[in-house]
Amino acid sequence: MSCTNIKHIESNHIPKTNDAYIQVLSPVEEKDFIVRKLTLKKDGMMPNHINKIAHQQVAIKGSAKVVIGDTTYDAKAGDYLYIPAEVPHYYEACNGEDYEFLCMITTKKDEITFL
Repeated sequence: MSCTNIKHIESNHIPKTNDAYIQVLSPVEEKDFIVRKLTLKKDGMMPNHINKIAHQQVAIKGSAKVVIGDTTYDAKAGDYLYIPAEVPHYYEACNGEDYEFLCMITTKKDEITFL
């Protein structure tokens, strides 16, 4: 069991991105799933990439252009996004504000391929 304020969790820059940061919220010993908080600063972006595992996301602040496969979304706080495994996707915080979202994944090994 744990209860930790997100403000106290280390935030790390995500390699190969522009102003994108990640915080891993789940305890290290978690065996089933991982919850992460990602932040794209205003005008930040995460380039097109694919993952071996699916992602479930909830936008919690701001808005961004999110492209999943061939579909473009104007994701905003309160939106839920599902990204199937092996589907290309990218993010752009191009609406003049930071974009923050929670991203839930399984603990299965993931591989990221930038396109």
